[in-house]
Amino acid sequence: AFGIYLATLEITSQTNIREHLSNAARYLISCRPTAVNLSWAVNYVLEKLNSNLSSKSLSETALSVATEICEQEKGYCKQIGEHGLKLIESLSEKKNGEPVNILTHCNAGWLATIDYGTVTAPVYLAHDKGIPLHVWVDETRPRNQGAKLTAWELGQHGVPHTLIPDNTGGHLMQQKMVDIVLTGSDRTTRGGDVANKIGTYLKALAAYDNNVPFYSLFPSTSIDFGIVDGVKEITIEERDPEEVTNISGLADGRIQSVRVCPENTSAANYGFDITPARLITGLITERGICRATEKAIKEMFSDKFK
Repeated sequence: AFGIYLATLEITSQTNIREHLSNAARYLISCRPTAVNLSWAVNYVLEKLNSNLSSKSLSETALSVATEICEQEKGYCKQIGEHGLKLIESLSEKKNGEPVNILTHCNAGWLATIDYGTVTAPVYLAHDKGIPLHVWVDETRPRNQGAKLTAWELGQHGVPHTLIPDNTGGHLMQQKMVDIVLTGSDRTTRGGDVANKIGTYLKALAAYDNNVPFYSLFPSTSIDFGIVDGVKEITIEERDPEEVTNISGLADGRIQSVRVCPENTSAANYGFDITPARLITGLITERGICRATEKAIKEMFSDKFK
C-alpha cells in the first residue's frame, strides 16, 4: 500500500515525504483499530522508510520490506500449523479412525494470513498427512467470511467441511459432535484475552460448558504486550449497519445485495468481541502452545517483556 501511494506523489522535500508517509500510515492503521499486527507492520515499514528518505526509490524499499514481512509471517503460519497438528494427531488417536471434528469461526486461512493461514494451517497439514477430519464452518455473519472464504479454501484443498449457521455450534458441542474449536485472533493481550471476530466469545462459552478444548491460533505479531485486560483496554470497532440489514451473494453471475429486514429497522454492527483468558484452553503461536495466562505468555516471550 505504501508503494502504490508513494508512486503517485510528487514530493519536493524530506519534510513533505515524512508528512505524506505519516498520513498514509495513520490512514491504514485507522482501517482496523482492533487489530494489532496491522499497526505493527505499518510502523515497521514506516521506520524503514524514514531511515531512507533520501532514496529516490521509496516505493521499492516499501515493497522490499513488505515482502520481508510476508516471508516472516508465512514461516510463522507454517510453525503454527506444526504445533497445532500435534493436537489433531492426539485427538485422532483417541477416535480410532473416526474423523476429528473441528469448529472454526470467521476466516483465518491463507486468503487472510498467507499460504497456510493460522487456523487452517494445522488442518491442511493433518489432511495432507492422511488424518481423517471434518470442519464445521461458521457462516460468520454479517460479512459471511466463513461461507465465502473459509468454505472456498477448504474446498480447494479437498478438506471435508460443512457450512453451518453461527448459532449451531453450541448444539453440536452438546451432541458431542465437536472435538476441538480453533479460532484466530486480531489482538491478544499479554494476559491471554483474545479479540476476534464477533461471535467468538459465544463459541468459547459453549466450548467451556461442554468441556470442548478451545484454542486461539495467531502469530506473535498479534500479541499486544502493552495491555492486560482485553475487555477494558481494546477498542471494538463498529462497522456499517448496512452489513447487518443487507446481505450480498451471487445471483445470475453477479454479486447482488438484498435487504433482510424492514426499512425502518436500525442495526448495530460490532466487528469483534473479547474472549476472556479463563475460557481459552491454550494459545498457539509460532513458538509453540501455552496456556492463556500472563505467566505462560511471559515465559514463552521473555524477550518481549522488559
